[in-house]
Amino acid sequence: MFLTRSGIQLRRKLRHARHGGIVAWSAVTLTAVMGFTALAVDVGFMTQTKAQMQAAADGSALSAALEMPNGWGSGKTLTAGQVAEAGRSAAEAVASKYRLGEQAAAYLDTNRDVRFGQRTQTAQGAWIETWGASPYNMVEVTIHRDQPLAGSTATRADQELPLFFAKALGNKSAALIAKATAVVSPGNGFYIPAGSGLTCPLLPLAIDETTWNILVNDGVGSDNYRYNSDGTVVSGTDGINEVSMYPDNNGSLPSGNRGSVDFGSPNNSTADLSRQIRYGVNEDDLSYFGGRIQIPASGLLAVNGDTGLSAGIKDDLDAIIGQPRAIPVFRSVSGPGNNATYQICKFVGIRILYVKLTGSPSGKEVIVQPAPVFGGTIVGAPGAIQIDSIMTSLKLVH
Repeated sequence: MFLTRSGIQLRRKLRHARHGGIVAWSAVTLTAVMGFTALAVDVGFMTQTKAQMQAAADGSALSAALEMPNGWGSGKTLTAGQVAEAGRSAAEAVASKYRLGEQAAAYLDTNRDVRFGQRTQTAQGAWIETWGASPYNMVEVTIHRDQPLAGSTATRADQELPLFFAKALGNKSAALIAKATAVVSPGNGFYIPAGSGLTCPLLPLAIDETTWNILVNDGVGSDNYRYNSDGTVVSGTDGINEVSMYPDNNGSLPSGNRGSVDFGSPNNSTADLSRQIRYGVNEDDLSYFGGRIQIPASGLLAVNGDTGLSAGIKDDLDAIIGQPRAIPVFRSVSGPGNNATYQICKFVGIRILYVKLTGSPSGKEVIVQPAPVFGGTIVGAPGAIQIDSIMTSLKLVH
């Protein structure tokens, strides 16, 4: 087949037209690809920064929450205001360790970005959060990258995140925010995960409810010892009243007065008591209670015990002076000696200040004062924080 001159010219025109179309289409495609690439870069930068912000919020909230137990109950060492001040400082210090996008450290306005409150659970399981209510068991930290840009010389890391390529589309920056809420909750028992090797800070020594309530609710007690922030105990006053756990002059109690509780075998030996005092109740001990010891819905937990205290545990009690521990509070006790049965109504936090278990019965003393106790082996329970509540470990809830 032969083409005429005019046919050849037409074919050439069509070929040039196709080439021009390909060039135009390639330009459009390349522009779109570059746009998507630019968008991916900015979105990736925003995602990375938001993750950094959340990590900063989580760490800061947990750090601030560590200060809250110091403001609980009659054994508190800080006022609500001091707890908030210490918590804000702790949150700020932790936040500064986190990089946020192009900023080397997060910025935290402690008055704006940190708030404290109280979180309680109803009997039906609903959670109630009340900001500003004390004693505090809830803290929220907010990390900002949503404040208006103040110019190229601005360095505060709470300003909007500057973007790379979105500027071409009119978006110079992105507003980001991250929040975290850390809480500790009231507890009413103890649980140790199987195989964890953990122990719980529970002392096998009991005190009666009447004496305890008079101490914490009515403020009746002595103040002859001072607990220092370094964990030491010396003679003096610290504004926290004390009571002697043993002996007791309460005539309604069986002979021997208050004594030890068998958190483990009903035939606990002095060696068992010594181990539990120094190192805590372990998983094997709790196996005698089905793996968990907790105040039931009825309000009373029956536990075997002994109404006397052996001088053989004096050195063990001396070894933990000043350390926070939980003890059971009993409403009633029946039976003498090692046939005693204690009706436990709650667990409370104390620290031992002085021990004397030799000499005449009237000269023996185990002096304690209320103290905050919290930890990962404490089981949470519905209800508001009480003046003597033990607390679960810290956790993030939002």
